Amino acid sequence: MAGISWLTSPLSLVILLSVVVGLGMVLLFGYTSDQKSIAIAKDRLKAHLLAVRLYRDQLPVVMGSYGKLLRGTGRYLKLAFKPLLYAIIPITFLVVQLDRYLGMAAIQKDAPFLLTVKVRDADALSRVSIELPPGIISSAPPVHVAAENAAVWRLAASREGSYEVGIAMDAERVTKTVDVSSRSAWVSPERLRDHFWERMISSGEPALPAGGSIESIAVDYPRRSISLGIASYAMNWIWLFFIFSMIAGFAFKELLGIRI
Repeated sequence: MAGISWLTSPLSLVILLSVVVGLGMVLLFGYTSDQKSIAIAKDRLKAHLLAVRLYRDQLPVVMGSYGKLLRGTGRYLKLAFKPLLYAIIPITFLVVQLDRYLGMAAIQKDAPFLLTVKVRDADALSRVSIELPPGIISSAPPVHVAAENAAVWRLAASREGSYEVGIAMDAERVTKTVDVSSRSAWVSPERLRDHFWERMISSGEPALPAGGSIESIAVDYPRRSISLGIASYAMNWIWLFFIFSMIAGFAFKELLGIRI
């Protein structure tokens, strides 16, 4: 059981994901790059570095080699830019999406959390009301923050589950998903109106209705660090992902003979 528990832990998921992404990056780089030109560019850089070391007492030769190093570096970066761009774009999207699973934890049962509603006009805050499903209670009256056009509720859930909390303002009614679980879960910390790119990063729910007065609804899901299993050390999953994927990438580069 302990072995199965480790295999399904966030750390093992990050390691597995890093290995797969490291392999994918190397294969994509090899497929989209001019391997022959990269090999020539790197060999020339090594030759210029060697010239600097061999002729370090001859200033004209050293200065000429430094100039060739700069030009050679520029050529190498030009050759590597397009393949790196092809790799970076999907990886960035992947990291953004996975952060809602690996970087955040669901709300714990009986633990207080905040739900914040922002509206277009601060004068309308008094007309915002909340509709709580069975299993979620409000543990304090709402707090109105006029400077931010926000109303904040402190809530708590008596049992685990996925809840739909209703927010009403005049004739407008919308909902926000709240996930309560002791296990890892995909969470959506915010539901937004418009703000397409921000929704891509922080929201896993449909946009709020266009033209409405409610701008956003946010739940303060706690951030999570991944335990390394060594004493009490823990790290943000993104750092672990980049470390392990770089190690895996360099290992696969050598195994597959791909020039990077």
